[in-house]
Amino acid sequence: EVQLQASGGGLVQAGGSLRLSCAASGFSFDNYAIGWVRQAPGKEYEAVSCISHSDGDTFYANSVKGRFTISSDNAKNMVYLQMNSLKPEDTAVYYCVANHDIIATMFAPEHGYRGQGTLVTVSS
Repeated sequence: EVQLQASGGGLVQAGGSLRLSCAASGFSFDNYAIGWVRQAPGKEYEAVSCISHSDGDTFYANSVKGRFTISSDNAKNMVYLQMNSLKPEDTAVYYCVANHDIIATMFAPEHGYRGQGTLVTVSS
């Protein structure tokens, strides 16, 4: 059974940091891109960041470049999203998603694997 278990969300003040974790199981980690999309209240899903385990490529949305860093621990089947300099507009439910490539993972999350979300709230 495929599972993507996200954790690490919470309430933080603007300018603060959080680290999200995604524990992946039930599929071959090395053949997938794993990343994060987010959904703010009343808005569509937004691609945030992704890492490809087949070639090491990464993707960052323009809105998070320079503030967020994605990384993975292949031995533990874990993917992390370090979020620094958080802004109120980063408030959303963050979902861990996976598919065979970065494009599919980020821009068609409904066609891949998606875990339950973790809520990030950034207060001003």
